[in-house]
Amino acid sequence: MNRRTLLALLLALPAGLAHAAAPQAAALTAQDRADLSRIETYLNSLHALTARFLQVAPDGAITEGKAWLERPGRMRFEYDKPSPFLMVAGFGSFVFHDKELGQTTSVPLSVTPLGILLADQVKLEGSVTVTGIDRQPGQIEVSMTRTASPEDGALSLVFADNPLALRQWVVTDAQRQETRVSLFKIEPASAAFSDSLFQFEDPRTKATNKGN
Repeated sequence: MNRRTLLALLLALPAGLAHAAAPQAAALTAQDRADLSRIETYLNSLHALTARFLQVAPDGAITEGKAWLERPGRMRFEYDKPSPFLMVAGFGSFVFHDKELGQTTSVPLSVTPLGILLADQVKLEGSVTVTGIDRQPGQIEVSMTRTASPEDGALSLVFADNPLALRQWVVTDAQRQETRVSLFKIEPASAAFSDSLFQFEDPRTKATNKGN
């Protein structure tokens, strides 16, 4: 999978969604609203963790690596070799770096689907539109977009249930192609991570996502 495809799928770049039909809000039942309230409470209590991740692209390509997640606003994905990719979210930006090509792309975290997950306070209403809830034995999946800009991309969060635990997310592009990221070997962190984990310095310009 090439760099442009990975960027479009993981960040759901708006250029790829310009002609997509806006998804419709789900008609929520009382059970749906109760489950969404549980999920909000769980996500807002989720602070810091490390995990291994397995990413499956639409073409079936599989990559793995290590993830750090610290809410609000911080995430780091280090892909195992030979993949040259690194993704860092922090200080309001989402940075994608291709070490092999020496190319870096930075976009505001607020326009990416994963920005919903990393928000200071997760609210699955108002600025976020829930487009679907799917329940399977021991699992619940919630699909959503940003209300004001559904062209920014769609995000689905998959949880193990009873008790709730985030296990997977899916980013969907305009052609309904999905990139699926599963978390395993999840370890909660007892303290905040170093700022340096979420700071990226562009090797070409020495500029950082933290600012200069």
